[in-house]
Amino acid sequence: MQIGKYKLKNNLIVAPMAGVTDRPFRILCKRMGAGMAVSEMVASNSLLYGSEKTKRRANHAGEVDPISVQIVGADPKMLAQAAQHNVDNGAQIIDINMGCPAKKICNVMAGSALMQNELLVAEILEAVVKSVDVPVTLKIRTGWDKQNRNAANIARIAEASGIQALAIHGRTRACAYTGDAEYDTIRAVKDAVRIPIIANGDITTPEKAKYVLDHTGADAVMIGRAAQGRPWLFREIEHFLTTDTHLLSPHVGEIHDVLVAHLADLYDFYGEHTGLRVARKHISWYTKGLVGSAVFRHRMNQLESVDAQMQAVSDFFEEQKAGSERLQYEREAAAA
Repeated sequence: MQIGKYKLKNNLIVAPMAGVTDRPFRILCKRMGAGMAVSEMVASNSLLYGSEKTKRRANHAGEVDPISVQIVGADPKMLAQAAQHNVDNGAQIIDINMGCPAKKICNVMAGSALMQNELLVAEILEAVVKSVDVPVTLKIRTGWDKQNRNAANIARIAEASGIQALAIHGRTRACAYTGDAEYDTIRAVKDAVRIPIIANGDITTPEKAKYVLDHTGADAVMIGRAAQGRPWLFREIEHFLTTDTHLLSPHVGEIHDVLVAHLADLYDFYGEHTGLRVARKHISWYTKGLVGSAVFRHRMNQLESVDAQMQAVSDFFEEQKAGSERLQYEREAAAA
C-alpha cells in the first residue's frame, strides 16, 4: 500500500475517531501492527489553532511515520490554510473528512454533509491539494442517504483533483453506524477509479478483513471501533492475511501489561486530571466481556485519582489471572 511517496508496511489502517485516535492510541496501534493511523479530526477554523485541544491533536512526537492528520470544515480557503498549518507542524499526509455523520458536524455542512454538494467537494479538494506538497487523502461515505449514493461520483472528482487515496465507510450518512456495511458499493467505487481505495466498516476479525479485501478489491482496510480495547487486532489480521492461520489470543497478563502502558501514556499526554477521565473509556473497552467487568467498571468510574485507578486495574487483572489459572487447573484435573 502506497500513498504518495509513503510506502506503508502493510494495508491495515487505523480509522480516525474523535476522542479516540489521539497520539497514545495511534502509537499503540502502530506498535501492534497497523501500517498507518489517521488522527482525530482537526478543525479548519484558524481561531482554534491555539486551543489546548487542537494543539494536542496536532502533537505527533514519537509517532512512527507517516503522520496522517485529518482536517474538517466546509470552506475551501480555510481547509487549505488548515492543511498548510498542519504540514508546518509535522503532518506528512493530509486527510479530508467528508465521512463524519455527527449532527454537530453535518449541521455546519461539513463531514458527510458535503457529499450533497459535488461542486463544493471539487473546490475543496482542489484547494487543499494545491496548498500543500504532501499527499492528500479523502474519507467519505457511500452517499448522503440510500436514495443518494454518489460515492463513485465523488471518487472520480477526487481522482481528478489529485487525491492520492480514498477511504470509504460502507454506509450512508443517514445510516450512521446502523445496518450492514455496503461492500458492493465499495467494489463499484474501486472499479470506477485507479487511486488506492481503503474499505472501512464492520471489519472486526481477521476473517472479515480478508473477506472485505477479496470482495471489494480494495487496496487496504481501515479499522475503527473494533480496535477499541483490542489494539492487537492489527497483528492478528496481518498474521492471518500472511499465513492463513490464527495467532493465539493475548493472555490476561499481556492485556494487563498493554493496558497499564496505555494508561501511563494517557496520563503523561493529557495530564493526570484529564488523563484519568479519558482513561475510563479505554479501561471499559479493554475489560468488556471479562468476568465481573460490569461491576468493576461502575466502581472504577467513581475513582478520582490516578493511583486509585491504576490500583483498581491491577486488582481486577490479578483476579482475572487467578481465575484463568483455576480454570486451567480444572481442565488438567478433568483430563487426568
